[in-house]
Amino acid sequence: MLSINSDDHFMKQAIRQAMLAEEDGEVPVGAVIVANNQIIARGHNQTEKLTDVTAHAEIIALTAAANFLGGKYLKDCTLYVTLEPCVMCAGALAWAQLGRLVYGAADDKRGFMRFGKDLLHPKTKLEYGVLNAECARLMRAFFAAKR
Repeated sequence: MLSINSDDHFMKQAIRQAMLAEEDGEVPVGAVIVANNQIIARGHNQTEKLTDVTAHAEIIALTAAANFLGGKYLKDCTLYVTLEPCVMCAGALAWAQLGRLVYGAADDKRGFMRFGKDLLHPKTKLEYGVLNAECARLMRAFFAAKR
């Protein structure tokens, strides 16, 4: 049985956010931020809608979490995101001192891991591959439909 506090549960919530992005014609990446086993922020790609190259799911969620908490540091939070963050987002996560990052699908072209985990804050715990197949399928289907 799936625990409501499991990584799979929260990644499924991020996948729901990714599906909202896809409905808007955005690259289907979704994110949720969790504190004390409760979702405090959600985000999905909105670069087209906002005409803003920085409007990635992670950035939207970071801003919402900081507003919710009343501070910029997310030391006690976990970010679940369907796709490996890019270098820009990894930098923002480092500045936020995120406690834990969990991502689904790898991004071999634009993901931050090409440059190493050192782009994150030294205390950020990293896990990846959670619901990898589902997250990767969203991306493949989206780009296959575009071609």
